[in-house]
Amino acid sequence: MNWTLLRPPVLTRWRIGAAFGVALTADALQLLLGPAGLALPDEVIDVIAMALVTPLIGFHPLLLPTFVAELIPIVGLLPTWTGCVALVVALRRRQQQRAEPQPMTPPPNVIDV
Repeated sequence: MNWTLLRPPVLTRWRIGAAFGVALTADALQLLLGPAGLALPDEVIDVIAMALVTPLIGFHPLLLPTFVAELIPIVGLLPTWTGCVALVVALRRRQQQRAEPQPMTPPPNVIDV
């Protein structure tokens, strides 16, 4: 199995912006179309949102409860995709900052006599 596919990608401004764009679009469509989902059912929007967000910021277990929460009628009207993307981006940034090697500070000037 190729485990590199499961590693989260390095977050760039473009990836973060695109993920937020997808999330905001999904939440706006669900709000505008209403619970009836006349043109496009909410579940279809959720599947598309998850399929587009996952490659951008990487799979995170928080995406699954967001997907399931969208199935609940009143909760589905909240901007859950946008909130989830914001939380995952914050967690990924913290994770990447810990993984980056800290710059080495030069040793203090020591005079050995």
